[in-house]
Amino acid sequence: MQFRSNARSSFALVVAMLFMTFSTPIARAAESDQVLIKDFTFAPMSITVKTGATISWLNKDDEPHTVISDTGLFRSGALDTNDKFSFKFEKPGTYHFTCSIHPRMVGAIVVE
Repeated sequence: MQFRSNARSSFALVVAMLFMTFSTPIARAAESDQVLIKDFTFAPMSITVKTGATISWLNKDDEPHTVISDTGLFRSGALDTNDKFSFKFEKPGTYHFTCSIHPRMVGAIVVE
């Protein structure tokens, strides 16, 4: 009986450790947050914030990038290494954005 109890506890611990190791949330709630631009990606690619939150994009690549909303609501200039662009989201909705220099770089801000 004692062996079964220890085996179950060990199994539960292994499952919990695997879940923590392999589950990487891409969306999280925040009042203000930052999206890193690194390795030609936005990280995180999707983020959830409350209405009124400010998001900042920080370029950590050696190449310039832009942050442009699909609807034209916000638009950065070219961001060189360590340059930052910020925008305050006043209305709920989903806002998709891209880098106009590298169109495969995409992301989304979900405002609740």
